Amino acid sequence: MDGLRIILLAKQVPDTRNVGKEAMKADGTVNRGALPAVYNPDDLHALEQALRIKDKYPGTTITLLTMGPERAAEIIREALYRGVDNGYLLTDRAFAGSDTLATSYAISMAIRKLGEFDLIMCGRQAIDGDTAQVGPQVAEKLNLPQITYVEEISKISKQKISVKRRVENGTELLEAPLPSLITINDTAPECRPRNAKRLMTYKRASTVGEIQEASEDYIELYNQRPYLTIQELGAEEINADNEKLGLSGSPTKVKKIESIVFTAKETKQLTDSSEDIDSLIQELIANHNLG
Repeated sequence: MDGLRIILLAKQVPDTRNVGKEAMKADGTVNRGALPAVYNPDDLHALEQALRIKDKYPGTTITLLTMGPERAAEIIREALYRGVDNGYLLTDRAFAGSDTLATSYAISMAIRKLGEFDLIMCGRQAIDGDTAQVGPQVAEKLNLPQITYVEEISKISKQKISVKRRVENGTELLEAPLPSLITINDTAPECRPRNAKRLMTYKRASTVGEIQEASEDYIELYNQRPYLTIQELGAEEINADNEKLGLSGSPTKVKKIESIVFTAKETKQLTDSSEDIDSLIQELIANHNLG
């Protein structure tokens, strides 16, 4: 079989796995300056699945597409270090404040701009929103079949894909015609580490905006090695309707956000005796932690 054309969706997110007291601002918004930006964990699982297809079928190409500010180019570089062929940064002030509906619209328009493909892959959900909506919404806007919560790709050809899908009480074996979109579950294998040779090759990979801020010495480097240029796409390039982007295209409104940080004020040591367990349960019920 000839290689497949894969579009991989990924997102740079604040690391909400290490939330502390400074993670939220007084107005209830996320204090992104207090949280490191990371490659969304579920999207790393999707990256590994895409790379396994590339390993098995020579000629396969993987194009990463991410939406975000200029700094989001960092996850494109991370993907290049592991085996992705190229990447596009979808960035524009018009995208600011997008909810899942506006985000999926922008991404679907960008995919149309990129041209023909066989498979779209992404993580199940992002840890900063946990909605698991963007992938399925992109599939709907592109009129594609979709399979969610995939943890293993069993077989793939130019005509169809067979997968194992994680469900609440076990797994399902499903097939879908290509082109289609699949979202990868966090039970899929972990992503491989960076490749040292590719790291040296792509360590200077930069977006057009980053190149414009580079010194003259590096500008010459990008002229000599065009594969180091990460292309940017804005609202105009993808022919998007501005009314469907950003806040104007986002019907979701956040009414209130509360930051709840648990702190341990005291500890209690228990044995495995039934008396200690009964005492703990009674205490939890009395404090309204249970019941």
